Amino acid sequence: MDGDSPGTASVRATYDRIADHFAKTRAYPWPEVEAFLDDRAVPPGAPGPTVGLDVGCGNGRHTELLAEQCDRALGVDASRAMLATARERANGGSETPGARGFALVQAGAAALPVADGTVDAGVYVATLPHLPARERRRASLDELARALAPDGRALVSAWSTEHDRFDAESGFDTTVDWTLPGGETVGRFYHIYDPDEFRADVAASALELVEFEVSSGNCYGVVRRAD
Repeated sequence: MDGDSPGTASVRATYDRIADHFAKTRAYPWPEVEAFLDDRAVPPGAPGPTVGLDVGCGNGRHTELLAEQCDRALGVDASRAMLATARERANGGSETPGARGFALVQAGAAALPVADGTVDAGVYVATLPHLPARERRRASLDELARALAPDGRALVSAWSTEHDRFDAESGFDTTVDWTLPGGETVGRFYHIYDPDEFRADVAASALELVEFEVSSGNCYGVVRRAD
């Protein structure tokens, strides 16, 4: 999420509100992320340190996997409350690398706190659809491209019109309620991508698709920096 945009500030406030309950219901990493990182595993003795980046890290469940695969890992989220759940999950970590080997920093997806060309393995899942404006979504993809090393790869996902929940052929904006204990509902902004639109947004950015699939109602793209 881009913290400089009024629309994304509202999304950030939403996740600050639901962070504790959200984190408790999202204990396990996605199989697609596990498979991507298994493919990106660095052989023992490979030269040079490797860097992993989790954009929209939430409670840190995927940042932990990156820390297992990479010498250094960073989880980034615009929601301060979500980062607090990630620190709690990591046994009281801080914003510097700790026992689990990763750092956590508050930042938006379109302003990543990493140097150019330094990320070997990136995870940007279940976050892109929360950016309310298309130009911000594309800007976040450009920012991911800036961060990726020349041989780096990232996994990007978005909720798709192919999901059984939706009856649409073209991408659209919507609000999906999150129900807190006690029955209070909190609306969450989503842009639901159709597969062609997902591919088009990647193509319009400084990224290019290496692999693409629709799985479990989500678009998944393995991406690299475009030549």
